[in-house]
Amino acid sequence: MTQWISAEEAKTAIRTGTGKGVKVAILDSGVENAHVGLGGLKLVDDIAIVAQENSIQICPGAGKDIYGHGTAIAGIIHSTAPDAEIGSFRVLGAKLRSRTQVICEGVRQALDRGYRILSCSLGCEGSSRFVLGYKVWIDEAYLQGAHVVSACAHEGFTKREWPSHFSSVISVDMARTDRGDVLFYRPGSLVEFAARGEDVELLWNHGNRVNASGSSYAAPVASAILARRISIYPRLSPLAAKELLRLTAEPWSQSIAPRREPRR
Repeated sequence: MTQWISAEEAKTAIRTGTGKGVKVAILDSGVENAHVGLGGLKLVDDIAIVAQENSIQICPGAGKDIYGHGTAIAGIIHSTAPDAEIGSFRVLGAKLRSRTQVICEGVRQALDRGYRILSCSLGCEGSSRFVLGYKVWIDEAYLQGAHVVSACAHEGFTKREWPSHFSSVISVDMARTDRGDVLFYRPGSLVEFAARGEDVELLWNHGNRVNASGSSYAAPVASAILARRISIYPRLSPLAAKELLRLTAEPWSQSIAPRREPRR
């Protein structure tokens, strides 16, 4: 059943919610859950989807991040929605590359385990032959009431990339701001939202910390804000949740437009 709430109620939920009871799937390069910056975070699930010659294998994630990117995403979500239940679904390789089939299987595993938010700091550009593969799982998530949050292409709001350019997806670009728990709304594009993503201090693998910029680090801000809201109003549908994010976001301004630095 869809749950409808007012914009004021939605704002209050963001202030008071902690993400408790909300399962957030990180589809990325794995999560180093022993990183001291995660404060002893226990992952609900930790699996790796690995492409073999003619098959896809589901393997234990073993608390490893083979790049650092997924640990950065986990750090952002955990700091903003500390009680959210985080699961790691490793679908990206050591160079942050993947195959559509691997990503689709990672999503299927997350949906089968009842995750409400799929946080995807990844994207597929180029040939339209990959679009249908992405659309299948985007539609499945929508029908199951799961919310998909995606980073956009590094070039910004208008460069076509999937899953960020599906209308049911909460798509996020980076903004130049110090405010780490705020969304901004920019109409006129399928990538409607922006959040802090420029020159951000991030957790990284092997216990490290780095500073980096990219839409990858803006998307988990939206995931965390959404988790806080859903922890108060758990029956929000993807459509209602996205509209409430629009109604409660702050207006976009050129003063927070990012400098387009190379993505980490």
